[in-house]
Amino acid sequence: MNDLDTFARLLTPEGQALLTELRDYDPSDELAVATRLRREHPAGLVSAALGQARLRQRAAAKFGADAGRMYFTPNGVEQSTRATVAAHRARRLAALGVRTLADLCCGIGGDAIALARAGIRVLAVDRDPLACAAARANAEALGLAEWIEVRCADVTEVDTAGYDAVFVDPARRSKATTKGAARSASVRGGGRATGGRIFDPEAYSPPLSWAVEAARKAPVAALKIAPGVPHEALPEDAETEWISDGGDVKEAVVWFGAAGDGADRITSGGRRATLLPAGDSLLGAGLPDPEPGPVGDWLYEPDGAVIRAHLVADIAQQLDGRLIDPTIAYITADRLTATPYAAAYAITDVLPFHVKKLKALLRERGVGIAVIKKRGSAVEPEELRKKLKLGGGRTSCTIFLTRVAGAPTMLLGHPATDPVTPGR
Repeated sequence: MNDLDTFARLLTPEGQALLTELRDYDPSDELAVATRLRREHPAGLVSAALGQARLRQRAAAKFGADAGRMYFTPNGVEQSTRATVAAHRARRLAALGVRTLADLCCGIGGDAIALARAGIRVLAVDRDPLACAAARANAEALGLAEWIEVRCADVTEVDTAGYDAVFVDPARRSKATTKGAARSASVRGGGRATGGRIFDPEAYSPPLSWAVEAARKAPVAALKIAPGVPHEALPEDAETEWISDGGDVKEAVVWFGAAGDGADRITSGGRRATLLPAGDSLLGAGLPDPEPGPVGDWLYEPDGAVIRAHLVADIAQQLDGRLIDPTIAYITADRLTATPYAAAYAITDVLPFHVKKLKALLRERGVGIAVIKKRGSAVEPEELRKKLKLGGGRTSCTIFLTRVAGAPTMLLGHPATDPVTPGR
C-alpha cells in the first residue's frame, strides 16, 4: 500500500476513530498503546494514526487548537507558517484589496487556511500529492473547502492570470528532506525529517529568482523567505518585511505591487519590521547608523525583526539614543522612553570583563538569579553561569556580555519593568 492509500485510510471512519482515541495519548506509552490497538486494527493503519497523532502534538505550537483536527507531514510541520504570522499576512493582503489568490507551494495548506478565513478565495498548488491530500483534508476539517481549491501540479506551470495576488513559499530544506522521505515518515510513524535549511535563495525550490519573476507579473504578490536572507539578494523594487512573534524572528516576506494605502501600503524598496502578537509595524526611513557613545542609564535591546531589517538606527532616533559600539546592536540612552520595538533595561554597573570581580559583586549583593545575555562576546552564558556559582539569594540581575567602544565589557542591570532605577 502506498502513502496516499494509507493517508486515505486515516480519513475513513476506522481511521477517524483511531485518531479520536489517540487525541490525548502520551507518547511515552506508545508501545503499549500500539500493541493494544493492533489487536483490533491493521498494523499499518495504527502506525499511520500514531504518526499523525505525534505530528498533531508537535504542530500545536504553530496551529493551536486547530492542530487537533488537522493533518500533517513532517515537512509540513517544519515549514508551515505559524498561524499568527499567516493571519497577519492574510489580513494585510485583504487590506490591500485581495479577494482571490494563487498560493504556490502550499504544502499542507497552513497559509491557505489563514487566507480563506480572511475572506480570500485560494487556489492552493503543490507538486507533492501527499501534501495536497493533507491540504484538502485540512480545508474540509476546518470548514473551508468552499474557499480553497487544491491542485497538484508543478507551480512553474500554473497560470496565475486572473488572480488578484500570488503567494509563494519555496521549499528551504536540503535534499535530505525530500518530499518522498517526508511522505514515508508522515504515514509510517511520523518520524522527524532530516537535513538542514537552505540559506542560498537560488537553492530554494523553486529558486527565488523564479519566484520574483512570477511575483512581478501579479497585481500584488508576497514571497516567504528565510529571515536570514542577505539584503543584497533582495529585489530593489519590493518591500521586505521581517516578522517576529513573541520576540522570535519567524520569517521575512517580500512584497510586490503598488497597492493599498496608509500603514498597509507596499513601499518599493522599503524595509519593515512587524512585531506580533501586538502587530506594531515600523517602516524604515533609510537612516545612517548613529554614532556610538558612552553607556547611559538605560540600555535597549532591539527586537530581532528590527535588527534583521537593519532598522536599529530608526529606533535609536526614536529613543534619542546611541550605540554602545559601532558593531553591536545595543542602544543606550540617558532617559527611559517607551517603545514596542526594544526591551529596556536600567543599567547599574559598567565593568571591564572580569569573572572574579563579577562573582564577588554578585555575592556582595546577594544575587541568586541571573539572566545572562551576550552580543559581540566570545563568552558562553552557561559557561559563565557555572563559574559564578550563584547562591540561593532572591535578588535578580541581568548581565550583558558585550563590547563597549571595542573593549570586552559587562553591563549589569534590571528590566525597566522592575521597580528599580539606574544606580550609577
